[in-house]
Amino acid sequence: MSFTIATSTRRQRPPLIGVCGTSRDDPSTDAIAERVGRLIASRGGIVVCGGLGGVMAAAARGAARGGGFSIGLLPGGNADDAAADVSLAIPTGMGEMRNALIVRACPVIIAIGGAYGTISEIGLALRNRRPVIGLDTWEIRPPGARGADPGIQRANTPDEAVAMAFAAVDRSAASTTR
Repeated sequence: MSFTIATSTRRQRPPLIGVCGTSRDDPSTDAIAERVGRLIASRGGIVVCGGLGGVMAAAARGAARGGGFSIGLLPGGNADDAAADVSLAIPTGMGEMRNALIVRACPVIIAIGGAYGTISEIGLALRNRRPVIGLDTWEIRPPGARGADPGIQRANTPDEAVAMAFAAVDRSAASTTR
């Protein structure tokens, strides 16, 4: 008697890469975010963001210009509030709590600049043991610590940040297949 072991024919899904940052327009951080979005798209990833303005809109624009896809998890209940280049707008009606959805959906987060919403996403990611790649973003120091939290890996350029993010995705995938 012989047995055949079925192999999976399921195709691998593109990685979801969270991109977090302020909703305020700032030419410097917007340029960085657009480059990050374009690079994620060029490597076959999907940008996941809060779907509004500033860094979020710029990352979605970069993904679109790079021929890629973006998902915007909106705080409100209206998909029409999404930035123009968001490919798929999901109105959560959850306000800032949608930050937890972004973090839980993505195996890695790239934080660019930021305001208080960004720091909440960083904190949630660190709490959930998600790697955080920082580009000119918050420096968090735990009470009593002399230096910044090592959970935020610093990148100097968008290219370096995206390379670090995809390396984290690869490590995550390797650890789940063991």
